[in-house]
Amino acid sequence: MKVTNYHGATIDPYGKGLGNVPGTTIQLADAARLEWNLLDEDVSLPAAVLYADRVEHNLKWMQEFVTRYGVKLAPHGKTTMAPQLFRRQLDTGAWGITLATAHQTRAAYRGGVRRVLMANQLVGRRNMMMIAELLSDPEFEFFCLVDSVDGVEQLGQFFGSVRRKLQVLLELGVPRGRTGVRDAQTRRAVLDAIARYPDTLQLAGVEIYEGILKEESEVRTFLRDALNVADELTAAGRFARTPALLSGAGSAWYDVVAEEFAAAARAGRIDVVLRPGCYVSHDVGVYRKAQNDILTRNPVAKEMGGALLPALQLWAYVQSIPEPGRAIVGFGKRDAAFDAGYPEPSRHFRPSRDRAADALPREVKPEEGWEVFGMMDQHAYLQIPAGADLKVGDMIGFDISHPCLTFDKWRQLLMVDPSYRVTEVIETYF
Repeated sequence: MKVTNYHGATIDPYGKGLGNVPGTTIQLADAARLEWNLLDEDVSLPAAVLYADRVEHNLKWMQEFVTRYGVKLAPHGKTTMAPQLFRRQLDTGAWGITLATAHQTRAAYRGGVRRVLMANQLVGRRNMMMIAELLSDPEFEFFCLVDSVDGVEQLGQFFGSVRRKLQVLLELGVPRGRTGVRDAQTRRAVLDAIARYPDTLQLAGVEIYEGILKEESEVRTFLRDALNVADELTAAGRFARTPALLSGAGSAWYDVVAEEFAAAARAGRIDVVLRPGCYVSHDVGVYRKAQNDILTRNPVAKEMGGALLPALQLWAYVQSIPEPGRAIVGFGKRDAAFDAGYPEPSRHFRPSRDRAADALPREVKPEEGWEVFGMMDQHAYLQIPAGADLKVGDMIGFDISHPCLTFDKWRQLLMVDPSYRVTEVIETYF
């Protein structure tokens, strides 16, 4: 699915983490014209930086993975909420984009996305109206989830009143989990409710989210139960879409989902859609651990070789070294995630000594003892050993854990090449 009609936003000169923007209008994708270089201090820090070569690697890696299993990819856009990155995902071969809210769907549509799987319930009049407005475009394909009779009734009545057809996926859940029907009785009631709106609601498939489960055996049992439900509904002729959709997979268990659902996909019985989102930027924390687990247990991932690469960093200045063993760095909770571990120092560059034309940042190794041990709104506490070669004004690049909660702190991020030249400004819509 190739996107060709991105709306062409321009760089907001008042956003953080940017360089000087002249009075003329500059398109986001034309940032290279400004000739900013991160290491030449052309950019105000802190700044969120994406490495173009690593992003490209990650896009191709995941697309190859799903292709080998014969399944489709609808990456979760909530991670980045960046239409420019959605475009890259779609142009690399993604079937569509997954989103979580009506607002996110509208932003993606404005950015050119024409197929959205909203992995959530659509509730509330204004939210429904936003989707109904988008469905006036015959090229826009949309799916949302249902897991209750009340939810189905509200959707049926509203979309009937505006004369729009809505494709819905039956969501299956697990006890003490998140959303999704928990038992066969509720499932039958929801299906019967959908059937009461034949001119408005179209049952298009089955959806699950396995990410709340911790053990592989539990995940596989849940997936097999979902596949059985999808097969039963197919045999009963309950689906309005042919083939029906079967969708699951966050960023932790996507390999197991692919393994369990692949046979049905290859037989043509069903379209299997996987939804990992964090692979675009990856990280050095929770998702690196998850990916290492995948590389250990999954034969296809092993055969492919390589792995996802952390492509998102936060760059900031050392602004104070007030006492031995402690440096204060100019970023904080308003700039980077801290819920899944503090950012980790990874690269070090001294502008007064090293020029971008002559040197690249040196790698900071964990054994050097540099470690963030606390964060405030705009400050990070960095532990350093005695005699560490660190000065006020030095630049440090930090790896992060949990990209979702770093992206949402930035309206604009910088895409850079291996020489740290800014090639594009990436805009987000949180």
